[in-house]
Amino acid sequence: MKIHFSIDIDRPPAEVFAYLTDAANLPEWQTSAIESRWEGERAAGARIKEVRTFFGRRIESELEVTAYESDRRFSLESLSGPFPFTAEHVLEPRGAGTRLVFSADAEPGGFFKLGGPMVRRAAERQFRSDFERLKDLLERRR
Repeated sequence: MKIHFSIDIDRPPAEVFAYLTDAANLPEWQTSAIESRWEGERAAGARIKEVRTFFGRRIESELEVTAYESDRRFSLESLSGPFPFTAEHVLEPRGAGTRLVFSADAEPGGFFKLGGPMVRRAAERQFRSDFERLKDLLERRR
């Protein structure tokens, strides 16, 4: 299951990157996130621990940071959780703002695999909604 979209945020890349990569901010803008924290230094190879609600269940997962390029790129790969996935965030300057390009690739199993396109559409709707919330939060911080 692949998801890819972009969103323009009226804030500079450095500000978007700083907020996006601060794991403690995750519950502010992603509805499924309960808590999130870095394990170690903010850099490629570090780990992030998350707690989320997933279909009414509390799920703990660990992610590995696979790319951490200040103000440009932040990528993750799941090491544990309900299904394997990767996510990439690429930040591109757009005038005084930022275009944030998001890509995710997941391999849902069991029930989620049976849902196929319906599960993908629901996941994409949720991601888009979360990134709209991120945009709103950052743009209100002027």
